[in-house]
Amino acid sequence: MKFRKRLLSSLFIGVLMLILAACSGDSGGEGGKSNDGESGKSSDQKITIFQSKVEISDQLEALAKEYEEETGVEVEVWGTTGDDYFQQLQIRLNSDQGPSIFSLQNVTEAERLKSYVHDLSDEDYVEHIAPGMALELDGKVVGIPYGVEGFGLVYNKDLVSPEDVADYESFVKTLEKFKAEDINGLGLAKDAYFLIGHIINHPFSLQDDFYSYIDQLTAGDVTMAETETFQEFGKFMEAIKENTPSPLDVSYDEEIGDFAAGKSAMIHQGNWAYGMISDFDVDFEIGMLPLPLQGNDKLAVGVGSNWAINSEKDEAEVQAAVDFLNWLNTSETGHKYIVEEFGFVPALTNIEAGELDPLSQDVLDASNSGETIAWSQSYFPAGIVPNDFTPAAQEFFLSKDMTGQEFIEKLDAAWKNAVK
Repeated sequence: MKFRKRLLSSLFIGVLMLILAACSGDSGGEGGKSNDGESGKSSDQKITIFQSKVEISDQLEALAKEYEEETGVEVEVWGTTGDDYFQQLQIRLNSDQGPSIFSLQNVTEAERLKSYVHDLSDEDYVEHIAPGMALELDGKVVGIPYGVEGFGLVYNKDLVSPEDVADYESFVKTLEKFKAEDINGLGLAKDAYFLIGHIINHPFSLQDDFYSYIDQLTAGDVTMAETETFQEFGKFMEAIKENTPSPLDVSYDEEIGDFAAGKSAMIHQGNWAYGMISDFDVDFEIGMLPLPLQGNDKLAVGVGSNWAINSEKDEAEVQAAVDFLNWLNTSETGHKYIVEEFGFVPALTNIEAGELDPLSQDVLDASNSGETIAWSQSYFPAGIVPNDFTPAAQEFFLSKDMTGQEFIEKLDAAWKNAVK
């Protein structure tokens, strides 16, 4: 009996405390709960963000605070715990603990999370996304690009003119000329993507439909060795091997340093390289040109990551997430963060980029005009660049006798190994 009385007494006290807590929850004044002592803005809404670019984590935290001060909506930024961001995201979503906003790299990831992506097609700012840069799935915009990046032939304007690398013939003549002058015509580096991962993008992206081509390649219905674009790519690689120093002894830092010192006329790199180039006392103008495979005259421009919204959240949280992305992409504060704090080349044509470095300006001009080729390497089988393509490229540069066509056959074998 004593136990039952104590139990009933405890239950009564617990209920009373809950009632008192509920009554006191209105103490923020007319606006409801106050988020800070000064703004007086109020909201019970909270959104969470989980994204993959660790280099903008601090800036994103600062942006979240500014947004909360302006709107009263709490924004919590979650950090990643390693390199396996997408796996962490899947676990969170599948356990019903997913964020309000998350990042996706490409349509392959969007397809895998199809039931979680919210349709953003009707948002007004979407019309300003640069041509071909929106993340679309089944005809709907499901991802807003962080910004754009691009790569091609970064060149010394004192040594190279666009007409010097307009097609295969002029490209080879230019490399031969620089070799005779003891200048490296085109620098690559031994890192997986700087050796083969980026440059191999070109023959894939120049296919009429590279999605379909990759599917056919995986199914064994086509081969690179029998495809004309890859055959010419093999000739380009052969010309590079015959007329430039081996990239297998060159680090990324050395590649950039040699270019900045005028020892290399061109390097195959992206606009991200300017950060390191600017650390040197460079006394010449630089720019970016397309790799002229089959006369290609377009830079390879793509999106490293996209903002997406979790459609499985309740209606209020989805709307709060929509409002946040709208603010990020339309407000003066949001634009300032995209360009100045995050350091992105804007993917929306209505965002003033400010003063960009010359490589980023070339990428922006190409992106805004729509005169680009895609980043097909984003759709390669997972791990194929470091695990399969890189050993094939290393063998090619180590072998004096391996032809460009034989190299392409090695890439075919590498693809088969990656998808088996």
